[in-house]
Amino acid sequence: MSDVVYEQREVKRSRYAVAAVFAVHGAVTGSFATRVPWIQDHAGVSAGQLGIALAFPALGASVAMPLAGSVSHRFGARNALRGLIALWTLSLVLPSLAPNLLTLCLALFTYGATAGMADVAMNALGVEVENRLGRSIMSGLHGMWSAGALVGSAAGTLAAHLGSDARLHHVLAAAVLTVVGVLSCQWVLDLQPAEDEDPPPRFALPPRSALLIGAIGFCAVFAEGASLDWSAVYLREQLQTSAGLAAACTTGFTLTMAIARIAGDRIVDRFGAVRTVRASGVLAVLGGLLIVVAEQPAVAMAGFALMGLGIAVVVPLCFAAAGRSGSNPSLAIAGVATITYTSGLIAPSAIGMLAQATSLMVSFALVTLLSCGLVAFAPVLRPGDRAKTSRPDSAVPDPRP
Repeated sequence: MSDVVYEQREVKRSRYAVAAVFAVHGAVTGSFATRVPWIQDHAGVSAGQLGIALAFPALGASVAMPLAGSVSHRFGARNALRGLIALWTLSLVLPSLAPNLLTLCLALFTYGATAGMADVAMNALGVEVENRLGRSIMSGLHGMWSAGALVGSAAGTLAAHLGSDARLHHVLAAAVLTVVGVLSCQWVLDLQPAEDEDPPPRFALPPRSALLIGAIGFCAVFAEGASLDWSAVYLREQLQTSAGLAAACTTGFTLTMAIARIAGDRIVDRFGAVRTVRASGVLAVLGGLLIVVAEQPAVAMAGFALMGLGIAVVVPLCFAAAGRSGSNPSLAIAGVATITYTSGLIAPSAIGMLAQATSLMVSFALVTLLSCGLVAFAPVLRPGDRAKTSRPDSAVPDPRP
């Protein structure tokens, strides 16, 4: 077997392995989200205290993400991802064990820190595989994350419906997901730093390129967070729909995002990142306008569906662009991830505060305005030559017919 054929198989196998890790990461998130009411009751915290506690995952992620590059440099990409994904899956157990607000905050800080480091490590490996294949795969990888989140949510919903103890549910889920995640890491690329390569700084400001790319990610994640947390409320309060129809709107939004991400790579390969994000921004703005002017539930639901289609591929493309910018891809990816996590943290509360001061319609007018940023700033995602960002001997022919 020639070296080129062997490497082609290795990279293709690594693609599927990283996709499995993305699905595991999403499944942990879905498993946790569905049991938050149980965790609130077990910890004995009020709604306001729960809101404070739920800020700690993003805080933990923001603090820990810059460390991921140092971990990968010290242990190698494969071992680093194996360890970080195991820490993330096992941390799922911690919040359900917390008996009070303080321990819940500490548990969620740890949960977020491990999530953030695993996120950076798996995205960095995904970008490397994409570079070696010479075609887009990041949208599909994030689609696998969404699919994993849906599976985790479905299992969590069933467990909640059966009235199971979240501690038992999360122990079992963590055990299964840890095994799947660790085994999947056996086939990811085993990237090792060069002997003369200096370790990255433990903490450093992200490069300017990452800030520009992160600005686009901020707009997309703000729209995603607002739609996920407020779409059902919008239909209930603004359009007086039933609870079931309102919930269906949120589910539909999630499904359109997952489908668009899984199908997004072929669109990116055909039209390029810049034109794809511009067109996505137009869809998101159109969706936002439909939401704002809607007088019928069907119009608002169509608007949320268009919003989901419009923002679905933006964040994966931001990570891909960050991984090809500058001399330290891990630092750039960590910078973009920190900005997007921050956006996801502040979006729901910002929408709520603005809605309280004005109305939900005005809040989603802000979302629509931010969606215009996708159209305006799309050129910063213009890719360089992938061959230049890959290793000189790593070019792999496209295995697709």
